[in-house]
Amino acid sequence: MVPQNLYSPSPSDTLIRVEHLTVGFDPEIVLQDISFDVQRGEVLVILGGSGCGKSTLLKNMIGLYQPMQGRILIDGDDIVTAQGLARKAILRKIGVLFQSGALFGSMSLRENVRLALEEFTNLPRDAADLIVSMKLYQVGLHGYGSKMPAELSGGMQKRAAIARAMVMDPQILFLDEPSAGLDPITAGDLDELILSLSQNLAMTFVIVTHELPSVFAVADRVIMLDKQLKKIVATGNPWELRQNTDHPLVYQFFHRNEGISHKKRRTPVNPLPL
Repeated sequence: MVPQNLYSPSPSDTLIRVEHLTVGFDPEIVLQDISFDVQRGEVLVILGGSGCGKSTLLKNMIGLYQPMQGRILIDGDDIVTAQGLARKAILRKIGVLFQSGALFGSMSLRENVRLALEEFTNLPRDAADLIVSMKLYQVGLHGYGSKMPAELSGGMQKRAAIARAMVMDPQILFLDEPSAGLDPITAGDLDELILSLSQNLAMTFVIVTHELPSVFAVADRVIMLDKQLKKIVATGNPWELRQNTDHPLVYQFFHRNEGISHKKRRTPVNPLPL
């Protein structure tokens, strides 16, 4: 049974528009002429096998890489062509969690989260620390501001990195493999946090992951990339794609954990006699 998807955007809710985008590393093309939208308040997950261009696409969307061709509109403004103050204004609308978390090991959590406020605002220290405390509370790290990253578990480091990504109140959070390196229970807790932020703060998420439990837990919609075709080969609700797809790559991805227990087991070698 497909769970009811409570998210139902209207056509006027487009927050990100990717138009005829070609990305890669000259002369190699990774993805060619792809187009898709992300709606305001949506959780969109980018799927695909290793080397299909998931992280490359995300890094183009946040302005770290320059595409070979096409446009990336963030709330109507093209991050590809914007420069100077116009580009800074676009970047203020996004926050990023990189796969490693990328916390500064020599800074406390409070200092890590406060860094963007110190760099891009003139807020007094007391006001900045109040915002930091609020963000740490929102990710379940109230009271941990004085801790160093090395004193925390991997899951807590990811939460702290999300707090840092949120500190400037962006409209969109981009998460690159947020569950990487986490055990299933901690990964599930992180999924719950993403859902909470999406529902309670109406945040828009673009997430790169290959973890099926996370996909089914958080995604309103997915796009799946194909390494060979360099295209998007499927888009839709993950539960519906799992049940209804006739595309062999999509079917294999969503059903890859099924039937393992039915495979023929290797016959053990008889031990040598004592």
